[in-house]
Amino acid sequence: MSQSELPEVPAGGLRKRTDGSRSGDQQRDLSLPAVPPPLPIAVYDNHTHLEIEDGIDTLDPIASLDRAELAGVRGVVQVGTDLATSKWSAQLAASDPRVLAAVALHPNEAPKLFAQGKLSAHLSEIARLASEPRVRAVGETGLDFFRTGEDGRDAQIEAFETHIEIAKANGIALQIHDRDAHDEVVATLTRVGAPARTVFHCFSGDARLARICNEHGWYMSFSGTSTFKNAPALREALQVARPELVLVETDAPFLTPEPLRGRPNAPYLMPHTVRRMSETLDESLEDVCARLVANTERVYGSWSFDADATKETAA
Repeated sequence: MSQSELPEVPAGGLRKRTDGSRSGDQQRDLSLPAVPPPLPIAVYDNHTHLEIEDGIDTLDPIASLDRAELAGVRGVVQVGTDLATSKWSAQLAASDPRVLAAVALHPNEAPKLFAQGKLSAHLSEIARLASEPRVRAVGETGLDFFRTGEDGRDAQIEAFETHIEIAKANGIALQIHDRDAHDEVVATLTRVGAPARTVFHCFSGDARLARICNEHGWYMSFSGTSTFKNAPALREALQVARPELVLVETDAPFLTPEPLRGRPNAPYLMPHTVRRMSETLDESLEDVCARLVANTERVYGSWSFDADATKETAA
């Protein structure tokens, strides 16, 4: 598929992470890194944002998927954060067999929509999108107490609870955004009842939270942050996590792994994270890749366009 044949992108075109004009951006190397050696077994990126451009030599979504294949990344879960990106994610998934979609309102969107009187209407549209065959997760949803103050927490919790129910009603996974809110996220999941396949996207907890996830059977998705020199607690959590509950992601264009931290991220750079996971776990790269594939397909089902590749595959 060419760029001209892509589904209509969110208003304003592909969203840009940066235009390079801010002082912080000028300190970054905005060039795209080289493609790393491919993984021995192709894995999945279970959380990425292909609609967000970053850097000076940006990749369109199809080019990004093509480059990911060269690096041993066979497919992605394209994640929405508002109504526009959720619709686009579902459309892209319906048009490319390398893509499945997750749809949701990001927790930082919920207070804004509540103040505008639009939260309920937008949640209803997310519920409609969640019924589409190539939408295999509700996310990213959850709680973010880093960017949203106490005055917005009630709206976040309302949206989170509704997203949980949407995921359960459709028999699909839940992708959680959890920032500075570990205890509250766990309490909400326990109170409302977590979906059968619940994923802590960009796992940011320590060994204690990993043990809680182990107890409940919740999946932990590790990103490039697990490679950072200042993140030993994440590597400890990876070692504590039950192997069958571990996933991997880029959260591109954010959280680029070492040794490329700060540069534009994309699904094709995930081998850096997977190789570091292999080292941390003291397991062969082949074994880690094979397990990541099995875990990811258990959560989301098949990426195939075949008639039997329905949500029931992931049930």
